Amino acid sequence: MSKRTYNILFHLHTVSGIVISVALYVIFFTGSFSFFRDEIVNWERDHTVKAPEEINLDFDETLEQMSKERNLFGRDIEFKQYYNEQHIGVNLGASKDTLLTKEKAAGAFYYLNTDDKSTTDYATSYSLGEFLYRLHFFAQMPHPFGYYLSGFVALFFLFALITGIVVHWDKIISNFYVFRPMTKLKTVWTDAHTALGVIGFPFQLVYAVTGTFFMLKILLVAPTVLALYDGNDKKLYEDLEYAHPHFEFQNTPINKSININSYVKQVKSKWNNFNVNEVHIFNYGDKGMHVSVSGNLDYKNKINGYGYTIYNVTDGSIYGIKDPTQKTSYLDAVKGIFYRLHFGDYGGYGLRIISFLLGLIGCFVILSGVLIWLTARNKKNIPVKKRKFNEAVVRYYLAICLSMYPITALSFILVKVVNPTGMSLLYQFYFIGWLLISIFFILQKDNYLTNTYSLLSGSIIGLSIPIVNGICTGNWIWVSFEKGYDQILFIDIFWIVIGIVGLLIFSKIIKTQKNNSINK
Repeated sequence: MSKRTYNILFHLHTVSGIVISVALYVIFFTGSFSFFRDEIVNWERDHTVKAPEEINLDFDETLEQMSKERNLFGRDIEFKQYYNEQHIGVNLGASKDTLLTKEKAAGAFYYLNTDDKSTTDYATSYSLGEFLYRLHFFAQMPHPFGYYLSGFVALFFLFALITGIVVHWDKIISNFYVFRPMTKLKTVWTDAHTALGVIGFPFQLVYAVTGTFFMLKILLVAPTVLALYDGNDKKLYEDLEYAHPHFEFQNTPINKSININSYVKQVKSKWNNFNVNEVHIFNYGDKGMHVSVSGNLDYKNKINGYGYTIYNVTDGSIYGIKDPTQKTSYLDAVKGIFYRLHFGDYGGYGLRIISFLLGLIGCFVILSGVLIWLTARNKKNIPVKKRKFNEAVVRYYLAICLSMYPITALSFILVKVVNPTGMSLLYQFYFIGWLLISIFFILQKDNYLTNTYSLLSGSIIGLSIPIVNGICTGNWIWVSFEKGYDQILFIDIFWIVIGIVGLLIFSKIIKTQKNNSINK
């Protein structure tokens, strides 16, 4: 590689990394916690999931109860489990019965607790796990700007990854084993940035590609819709199997008993280890009624085993079937593998813990890159005014990024003390608290203080989280262990480990600082 090409790629890598650094840090930090979204949600609500990955519900009993509250005839009704929690989504389509008034025929969406059958809306049931998950692609911003922002950040991150590997390619092996902690500061940050960047490269590459795909796919779809489908996006989604088939409403009540549970049992008995996570009913109670039962094979059997069966309720025949045990099509492979790779949910706790650690390594690589940028520009030949500007930029960067640790830990305390917290209070507490902590660190004008105090405060608060949980709910660690509350137990232990590791790192930083002061 010529020196000119090297310099171009090096500067492109630096500029692209600096521009997206704060947004990328937020994505990696909250994304790391999002690997345990379901555990956080169940810990917050004091719930435990009996049958992960599938709906645990008596559908016929639930429909009977629903019919007492509203007329179900002619509606499309969907039960869907989005995540491993007790709440499932219930989507009631508008009734096609023309005799009903507009108000009585109106549709609705709500969450149903499969344990106590209580219902809540989205804002009321909003949880910290959901908040962190959505923050990692900026969904709190007005739609679709947050999605596009996270997508373009992922795209630029992909660019930074590729240019970074190309820049370091010639010395990628030799530099990987080099770490010189006793040399000048820029060398220390460079060694750490290079080594950890190489370790996390495959992980980061996967998330850059899949993140770009998820958030910017609408920009990829739009030209296809215009060029190949003459603007008919519904036809495209049908071909991609994102849309349900359409069945005509015949406006004639069906003359037979309806047993949704029997269809679910038939599907589960047909394929071993098949988890039903969606039941879609078309034209309830009408002669045009059909029932779609869909789900996935257990990931231990097949990583991408999506399947469904659609029944014609009138004559009991099978309208359509997708066998999950058969060879996966190219379309299913692309759709399914991208999701599984991004969520990292196919390998159990082991894979998610590794992904969490790699996500935190990504956070460190981002911060070390910013500090390399600062130390490289903190030279006497650079004007004082420009050096002060660079220092201010990094001070703001570090304050915003590192303050996420204590405010996230404090939010875990909040959702236990005030439960249910709800969307509004959680938004106010997290964002206002994050702002105040960031301002406090910015005003201190001391990056060392920002680093140590954020680490110390976050770790101490983190260690107190299991204690607060025990006081508020009675689910102390030993109680959760005895009762088999695995998800609640996991989050308590998770914070104990994070807190202890954080304090160990803090003590190491303090010890190193004292040694450096003595040597001076």
